[in-house]
Amino acid sequence: QVQLVESGGGLVQPGGSLRLSCAASGSIFSIDHMGWYRQAPGKQRELVATITSGGSTNYADSVRGRFTISRDNTKNTVYLQMNNLKPEDTAVYYCNGRIGVTTTFVYREVWGQGTLVTVSS
Repeated sequence: QVQLVESGGGLVQPGGSLRLSCAASGSIFSIDHMGWYRQAPGKQRELVATITSGGSTNYADSVRGRFTISRDNTKNTVYLQMNNLKPEDTAVYYCNGRIGVTTTFVYREVWGQGTLVTVSS
């Protein structure tokens, strides 16, 4: 079984910073792309940022220049550094990964359980 576990969410004031982490564990032989998505109350889940196994990145326009996605392939972990946070960044942030499972040698889309980020004064 493969799982993604997020950490690092919390309450922060506008203009502040947070760093989210997401670690993959289980029977993994390879991880393709990884990413972060978010869902605000009453809204649909939206893409925040993605990163390929080679390190190419993609960002939503709303976070470009403020957020940075990175990964450590030796730790099967992806990070999201969030700077200059705004109240509209408040949401549950979900980690996603396309993960190759050793038991089947098939890639699966896996989601984490989510971590809440609240930006408020």
